[in-house]
Amino acid sequence: MLDLESLNPAQREAVETTEGPLLVLAGAGSGKTRVLTYRIAHLVEDLGVAPWNILAVTFTNKAATEMRERLHKLMQSGIRGMWIYTFHSMCVRMLRADADRLGFTENFTIYDTDDSKRLIKSIMSDNGYNTKTLSENTVRSRISAAKNELVGPDDYVPRVGDPADKAVARIYRTYQQRLLRANALDFDDLLFYTYILLRGNTDVRDEYGRRFRYILVDEYQDTNKAQYEITKMLARGNGNLMVVGDDDQSIYSWRGADIRNILDFERDWPETKTVKLEQNYRSTGNILNAANAVIANNRSRKSKHLFTDAPDGDKVAVFLAADERDEGRWIASQIEKLHDAGESYDEMAVFYRTNAQSRTLEDMFLRAGVPYRIVGGTRFFDRAEIRDVTAYLKLAVNPSDDVSCTRVINTPRRGIGKTTIDRIAQTAALRQIPFFEAAREESLDPGCRAGTRRAETSSSGLTTSLR
Repeated sequence: MLDLESLNPAQREAVETTEGPLLVLAGAGSGKTRVLTYRIAHLVEDLGVAPWNILAVTFTNKAATEMRERLHKLMQSGIRGMWIYTFHSMCVRMLRADADRLGFTENFTIYDTDDSKRLIKSIMSDNGYNTKTLSENTVRSRISAAKNELVGPDDYVPRVGDPADKAVARIYRTYQQRLLRANALDFDDLLFYTYILLRGNTDVRDEYGRRFRYILVDEYQDTNKAQYEITKMLARGNGNLMVVGDDDQSIYSWRGADIRNILDFERDWPETKTVKLEQNYRSTGNILNAANAVIANNRSRKSKHLFTDAPDGDKVAVFLAADERDEGRWIASQIEKLHDAGESYDEMAVFYRTNAQSRTLEDMFLRAGVPYRIVGGTRFFDRAEIRDVTAYLKLAVNPSDDVSCTRVINTPRRGIGKTTIDRIAQTAALRQIPFFEAAREESLDPGCRAGTRRAETSSSGLTTSLR
């Protein structure tokens, strides 16, 4: 039997409520991950539920990894067969299994943000759109928002009086056609097509419904419409759906998160039992009092009041700065005061919300003589040489991947110029074939064939290496 004595009463109630819909409102630092892992362990160790009958969905890969590690330590029987994924990872697994039902093959490529932008930019260039008046970022953002709302290209209605949105509608349709031709999906498609798969294939939906007798979803306040609908379809059969979240911590509305998903959960699932985790284990009393005073002003929220057994601690300090330079000067002065009192610079950190803020802070630190080091920068997988290698690997698996092909066709340089690439692209568009296949066509004119032959003579030639 699993030892539940270490849980507080609210946590234990959430863990032992296993049947039917369950809404857990978990305040910051209230042990929600502990509740999730203990509930899974309780289902398997105490109630005899098979691990493969459980689906746990988290919001980040880091959270999924942490949950797996905790469960390995907590459970003697192990988690073999259990699905513990992010929404997107879960959808990839479902789509790989049934990609043919959607017109793709199981080795489809997943385009990241950079790949998506490159494809949109190519489409805009091919169709003569002015990127000064309509950027690929704007187009991508609107297409992404549409997919998160489950609006496909055929259902996309341009905003009245918005010429740019009419262009977005046309680009959206071409963009989806090009993705299908390239056997590729972008990040938003993973949710969009999983919804289409489950909605349009009763046998697939029922199969997952029978398998996943218990579904747990973390950070439910940050789910968008697509994630909400997918969850509802998977859980409808058994009704054993546990969602954990905090309406006071919803910060992703700008990327499609809909706080109504958690606020209206009891309306969607009338038999819901609600448990509030209000005891905070992370902060001191003064911090919680300040936080409670601030969030009490939120207009749309479910009532809860965080408390702690910890001491009050230091009072919260507030500084009202005249502008960003004044803010930077004050931060630098506080660092110097701490340093003069014996604290090491290595023991201090300054957090800021956006990278744009660092410039002023750096300027003020230099003026005050405060040594600093910026942590971060270009991520490993965003480096050009890494993206080039990844593109080669993607192309080896999926030769229809146009974006990867155009990225590396002349990397390293092998004598294929822009004119040749444009000619290949025209052939691909006219014949509705992948770019890579068009590059190998013998019917191209002599100038293009010459460029292709030069590529084949290179020891690192793209065509030679993949034939």
